[in-house]
Amino acid sequence: MIQQEQSNPFLIVQQQLKEAVDKMNLPNDVYEILKHPKRVLTVSVPVKMDDGTLKTFIGYRSQHTDVIGPTKGGIRFHPDVTVDEVKALSMWMTFKCGVAALPYGGGKGGVICNPKDLTNGELERLSRGFAQAIAPIIGPDKDIPAPDVYTNGQIMAWMMDEYNKTQGGINNPGVITGKPIILGGSLGRDTATAQGCIYTIREAANKVGIQLSKATAVIQGFGNAGSHAARLLANLGVKIVAVSDSRGAILNQAGLDVDTLITYKESNKSVVGFPGSQEIPASEILTLACDVLVPAALENQITASNAADVQAKLVAEAANGPTTPEADKILAQKGIIVIPDILANAGGVVVSYYEWVQNLTGYYWSAEEVKEKLEAQMVKAFDQTWAVREKYGDVDLRTAAYMVSLERITEALRLRGWI
Repeated sequence: MIQQEQSNPFLIVQQQLKEAVDKMNLPNDVYEILKHPKRVLTVSVPVKMDDGTLKTFIGYRSQHTDVIGPTKGGIRFHPDVTVDEVKALSMWMTFKCGVAALPYGGGKGGVICNPKDLTNGELERLSRGFAQAIAPIIGPDKDIPAPDVYTNGQIMAWMMDEYNKTQGGINNPGVITGKPIILGGSLGRDTATAQGCIYTIREAANKVGIQLSKATAVIQGFGNAGSHAARLLANLGVKIVAVSDSRGAILNQAGLDVDTLITYKESNKSVVGFPGSQEIPASEILTLACDVLVPAALENQITASNAADVQAKLVAEAANGPTTPEADKILAQKGIIVIPDILANAGGVVVSYYEWVQNLTGYYWSAEEVKEKLEAQMVKAFDQTWAVREKYGDVDLRTAAYMVSLERITEALRLRGWI
């Protein structure tokens, strides 16, 4: 029973929230309001499959809190989606928006499916059906979805189109972010999560004395965030010695050629078999000797069972919830700095916010302007979090990030008269 609770992301985020509330001596009312999402919608989406059969998919949309502004967060398509996972992710999004000083609360959506088993037509019908099902509770001033695991700009385009149909045919691109550029997407959005993560790695490396031009890195997960993070780190001179994806892990102590590897994966659907690399057990990817470890896959990857074997000096969570609270304690005892998900991967939602602003104003920015604004916002968020860590002395960066976020949320709760 204890092990099950440790791996439940919803219970984990509640625990992380409680620790920060207690550390700040905030009223318990803050915890009572924030420990559950304000609204969770469950939908069933019937989809006509290509063979003529009808299959029903279950999906969820969780809206954590709108005390600061509309809720915001991605939609994932994955066979292991659960309602507790979606609730947890919506809560993490609240604190992610808070630490980045965005005028949002957290939202998240998920559909239980394996998109790899769906044809393009089936995927479009599922995407449109889900958008139609959640349309009553989303909108540019209510809840703004975005891409997440196994969803992309094309899926967002279908969902935006379907939502606009439900609203009488209006053209409102601000309902969804992460769209293709021609439909109102922002330049820089596709690399934003990884780019923001690299800014936090750079800042943390400076703090702890890691020289990135001589450093090594390991990337778990080679999807959008992981592959871009590998490329951006390589551009800084970091040697990428190992990466993994859902099919396996590869190692080359001399360093992987990231650009060639990205091309290889596009053609072969996996990093496994990349010339010049050796395949290693996927379970070993997190415990390899390196300076920087970037978990960029799913939740609950670094746990009490493997944390003691982690050899990285710095862990940057490009994924959401990859480290359990028990693992956090072990890593802290080992002196390993963890840049928490709500800070490390906030770049995606920051540029989603920029996209939303551009949609609402009808004025679009250059890629250089987006990157410049993102860097300034991520560095400021990191500096504020690091300052809280130093002020209190006995808190890790995760708790410090929650504290930065909670200070803003608590002020909004008080001003609205909710506490």
